[in-house]
Amino acid sequence: METGRARRGPAGGPDACDTPEGRTLCPVLAAVGVIGTEWRLAIVHRLLEGPQRFSEILKSNPRLNAKTLSATLKFLEGQGVVQRTVVSTRPFSVVYSLTEMGLGLAPAARELRQWGERWLLPRQASAARANAATRRTPVIQGELPRVVLADADGRGKH
Repeated sequence: METGRARRGPAGGPDACDTPEGRTLCPVLAAVGVIGTEWRLAIVHRLLEGPQRFSEILKSNPRLNAKTLSATLKFLEGQGVVQRTVVSTRPFSVVYSLTEMGLGLAPAARELRQWGERWLLPRQASAARANAATRRTPVIQGELPRVVLADADGRGKH
């Protein structure tokens, strides 16, 4: 049984993720700090298809808004993952692409996609089927019944 905070990594040595003395940043935590939000990784994944203009990235996901995209692209550019290129056409346009560092994320992005397809999509599909099965049909379907009002002489009005 282990004591203290130090754990053994796969090779038997102390894992850099849990060293009490140096407090060095674990490579996994450092990577998650760069690409660890939903939009950062989604944008990197989109840019793996090739250079994209701002509007193309924005249209790729209906939940993404311009403010979030702009802030995320600036962050990724500052981290060295994305590069911004101004194309001198009239009117000028800006194209975003992955740097060499960003392209290095391709295997990880593909693995995460495969993991999501294998484990998460089937769960979502079964949950959607379960929700559909538990929905109740409305009591009244189609046209509402007519209400007949009787006037003072007893004849019904429609």
